[in-house]
Amino acid sequence: MKVTVIGCGRWGSCIAWYLDKIGHEITLYGRENSANMRRLTETRQNDYLTMPESVRLTTAPGEILKAETIVISINSQDLSGLADMLAALGMRGKTVILCMKGIEIGTTRRLSQVIAETVDPTNHTAVWLGPGHVQELYAGIPNCMVIDSASEEIKRRLADEFSGGLIRFYYGNDMIGNEVGAAAKNVIGIAAGMLDGLSLTTVKGALMSRGTREVARLIYAMGGDGLCAYGLCHLGDYEATVFSRFSRNRSFGEKFIKGDRAEPAEGFYTAKAMMQLAEKYDVRMPISRAVYRMLYEQGDAKEEFEILFSGGAKTEFDNC
Repeated sequence: MKVTVIGCGRWGSCIAWYLDKIGHEITLYGRENSANMRRLTETRQNDYLTMPESVRLTTAPGEILKAETIVISINSQDLSGLADMLAALGMRGKTVILCMKGIEIGTTRRLSQVIAETVDPTNHTAVWLGPGHVQELYAGIPNCMVIDSASEEIKRRLADEFSGGLIRFYYGNDMIGNEVGAAAKNVIGIAAGMLDGLSLTTVKGALMSRGTREVARLIYAMGGDGLCAYGLCHLGDYEATVFSRFSRNRSFGEKFIKGDRAEPAEGFYTAKAMMQLAEKYDVRMPISRAVYRMLYEQGDAKEEFEILFSGGAKTEFDNC
């Protein structure tokens, strides 16, 4: 299969490396002014891997559409601009796979909606989600992931053709649940890092349980399958996000609590979008709201976690 991967950051580069490894014909596209792309072009290396010579590198937008399958791995808030560019290039009849997690701030659109509403409707959209870190995959440590699409044929074909020794894919069965669950997972990751920064790491078990519960409520309110929150897109990704030293969201949350205003991770933006969704669908999301207040409203961390613990006893699996 001919595949163009858009995005030469650590995950996009890893996807290109992995798909080449299992036998696909890969072109990796990056912007001409990208420091990551310049380094790859000059050395074929980044901080994590060496790109095989069989992976073609390009900065020419016109080269993107020479493949029938387009994989996208960029910052979620930049997807709308990229979709405009793809539409201007006349993209038609392609399979677009989104390997990113987020909700568009302001419009609260899921990422598949951004593509569907911007480029030609003859294109098919899928999402590739689930746990995994570049460092571990490159070291040969396997993991499980999920591919979902509104098209049953597309998701089954992609999952079958992209499966290899490092990744076992499952077929997703709900785009709303998988996309929202995957995006919200990064917010819970920031909360986990905040707990680490407050020396409250043992509370992560409760964070995982209650975080999954509030995300499931949101998915259900949006018309999706709340069980997705308990699958690979969300709960199944918690080890990699809530505990791993490689987790950018966890690391960002810990640094934030300690006063180090590091470059924001994806969950920083998603926290804002989560609050917009919670208001739109009238869903109570106390953990996500606490994270939002700390990130955007200068909320005091200790006070926010005290509020979370101040509620009286309630039934664990009620709808509150």
